[in-house]
Amino acid sequence: MKLHLIHVPLDMRRFNRWAGERGLIRRRTFDAGYAFHILLSSLFGKAVLQPFRLFASERRREAALYGYSGVDHTDLRKLAAAVAPPDCEAVVDPLRLRSKPMPAHFDQGKRLGFDLRLRPVRRVRSDVHDPQLGSSLKRGSEVDAYRLELIRSFPAESGTSPTSAAANAGVTRQSVYTEWLSERLGGAASIEHCELAAFQRTRAIRGDSGGPEGPDAVLHGTMTVASEDEFIRLLHKGVGRHRAYGYGMLLLRPPGRRAPNR
Repeated sequence: MKLHLIHVPLDMRRFNRWAGERGLIRRRTFDAGYAFHILLSSLFGKAVLQPFRLFASERRREAALYGYSGVDHTDLRKLAAAVAPPDCEAVVDPLRLRSKPMPAHFDQGKRLGFDLRLRPVRRVRSDVHDPQLGSSLKRGSEVDAYRLELIRSFPAESGTSPTSAAANAGVTRQSVYTEWLSERLGGAASIEHCELAAFQRTRAIRGDSGGPEGPDAVLHGTMTVASEDEFIRLLHKGVGRHRAYGYGMLLLRPPGRRAPNR
């Protein structure tokens, strides 16, 4: 399976203007990931450049989007020439795309640093009472994995908040998200070290209606390849839910130092 890392230079003013003209800013809510999903699908076709990750600063006009694709920048330019609407090409100039081929395989046991933006959520399998809301989370609801862990394992007790009880037991947002990530890596890789580098709550837009509010987390760390084939598939597919909307792209970095033996 061929895989290419694509670099897409961006002018965020043009992107924001395009999103407004497309009606993608709704009730003062803007989900850039959803807007980029629409933009990239219009330029190259659905899921051709996916998963992806936006890197943008509030203080700078210039930004960059990185993504994985089964084709290189030359083929992406050909696709855009055939199907891209002019207003989309005004946001992303296909001639400025760059790419590099990713390795065809990663040896078992290879250590790699990683940088992941994730939406660490779980689906509720049955109705569960949420003390914070004072009501029940319905079966099938998408819930922050950390919040669900507090509900299930640390029910509110007199004088002790669930968050404090969890912290006393060594259960933190970072530890819950690390476990969540480990589950989704499956047999592809094992986590050596993981830290929560950034966290916020954002509201998703999906289709014509507003989507759920949920966790928006960035995890940094080091992992070890456990299966060459499974790891390559993981890079292609991405990690977790909402992969079509700017989450789950496994960006590789140099590995961190090994912890000293004790």
